[in-house]
Amino acid sequence: MPSFEERFEAMRRETIEHPKVQQFLREHEQQVTKEMVEISLPKLYEYISQSTGCCGNGHTGQCTNLLQGYVPKLFITRNVIDITYVPCEQKLREDERRDVANMISSMHMPKDVLKATLKDLAIDNHSRLSIAEQAAEFVATYKRTGELPKKGFYLYGKFGVGKSFVLGAIANELATLKVRTVVVFVPEFLREMKNAISDNTLNEKIDYVKKAPVLMLDDIGAETMSAWTRDEILGTILHYRMSEELPTFITSNFDYKGLEHHLAQSQRGDIEVVKAARIMERIKAVTIPVAMDGVNRRE
Repeated sequence: MPSFEERFEAMRRETIEHPKVQQFLREHEQQVTKEMVEISLPKLYEYISQSTGCCGNGHTGQCTNLLQGYVPKLFITRNVIDITYVPCEQKLREDERRDVANMISSMHMPKDVLKATLKDLAIDNHSRLSIAEQAAEFVATYKRTGELPKKGFYLYGKFGVGKSFVLGAIANELATLKVRTVVVFVPEFLREMKNAISDNTLNEKIDYVKKAPVLMLDDIGAETMSAWTRDEILGTILHYRMSEELPTFITSNFDYKGLEHHLAQSQRGDIEVVKAARIMERIKAVTIPVAMDGVNRRE
């Protein structure tokens, strides 16, 4: 059995003769001394014991390095050779995807909608071509100017034509540009607001939604609207966004006129035309109407 000295010498030789170590020594030959190499042997051995490039496992959870997702780099400090760890290419890709995902906050939206992209939008009729072009121009405007357009879209059309999908696609395009979007499924959100009264989180949740850089309200008109949810929740959110000129996207099965009629119907059976008109004034101030038609893609 080899003695300790023999094993140490074998390790020393393996470390110093390693191609990556030799390359580092050549690149820093004006700074490196023999004594520095001997003192730094433990760090050099730690360096060669790991993958010095991205191992290409497809996921950092499978990385075999001491710090998963990081690769060692040698550097000189205070007359010794030391190691720092930097993210590998896979780690950077995963972080980028995570950052993009974190730009979209969803409240009760289906997962498939949140994965949508404009490239996936089927262009099989004029209305879908039109919305694809307008959505691309909205994103392009931000790229050119660094400022978001003041108005979003009011997408209306029959059930299942892809209105929610378009919202998800636009949100994902903006996420790649580090623009945060809050996407809200309105019927469930309004039910949640009623429950928020009892746990004292109502104002906090309204503020979170109304102050989003980009807000998307999905399926307005599908809910049973009370005077309170219309005026105190929806009205408050829309008034703030109108005042602050923040882009807002809305989808509905109703056009402007149909939604106004829907909003005028109270749960008590009253017809509140003036209050409905006030909400519609705010909706029109923050959106551009865009009709969508086509087949029901949910069947």
